[in-house]
Amino acid sequence: MSLTEITAGMAERVAKNGGIAGKSVTFDFGDDGAVRIDGTATPATVTNDNGDTDCRVKVSMADFTDIAAGKQNPQMAFMMGKLKVEGDMGIAMQLGKILG
Repeated sequence: MSLTEITAGMAERVAKNGGIAGKSVTFDFGDDGAVRIDGTATPATVTNDNGDTDCRVKVSMADFTDIAAGKQNPQMAFMMGKLKVEGDMGIAMQLGKILG
């Protein structure tokens, strides 16, 4: 999956489910780019901005794709160090409602 495809998929989910009100989260894929969900905007927006955010989820694009496809459990990925969370852990815990 490419960054463009991931961004488009997230934009569809956020349009359907909304963002986390008043908060922003960035999925940081390292050298492959980033996807930012900005819940401070109305409606929530999805961009490839890699600036400041309330919560940053660092994960490889391959692991993110496996998690999104249901091939890998996000909690297990976290425990195995494949997924790292910086900032507000409470926001990370709410991501299921956005991505589900």
